[in-house]
Amino acid sequence: MTGIASPRAKAHVAPMVAKSPLDDPQTAAHAWARYRRLMRFMFMLTVGTVMIAMALLYKFNGMVSVHFYIALALGMGFMMLLTSALMGLVFLSNGTGHDAAVDNNMPSHDEE
Repeated sequence: MTGIASPRAKAHVAPMVAKSPLDDPQTAAHAWARYRRLMRFMFMLTVGTVMIAMALLYKFNGMVSVHFYIALALGMGFMMLLTSALMGLVFLSNGTGHDAAVDNNMPSHDEE
């Protein structure tokens, strides 16, 4: 009986996924170190931006409500850090060649 799991059936099976450059430990360590450096920079930039925004709001509006300033700081901080984290992952994926390693064997609709 020749089934899917038989030794004869395995001759036509190719590897499902190509190796990514991030599979190499040295490349991955370098890429993640660069990502952490980018995130440290963006954290400092976020803290500075939030402090400047809070100071300007206080200067022009005075003391409105402590809840307003807390919400502003958390909202701005979360938005800036989430955006930088996601863009940093895009840069990490593209910069290491991980995107190029993706094999998309979907049929093209241009041939119709």
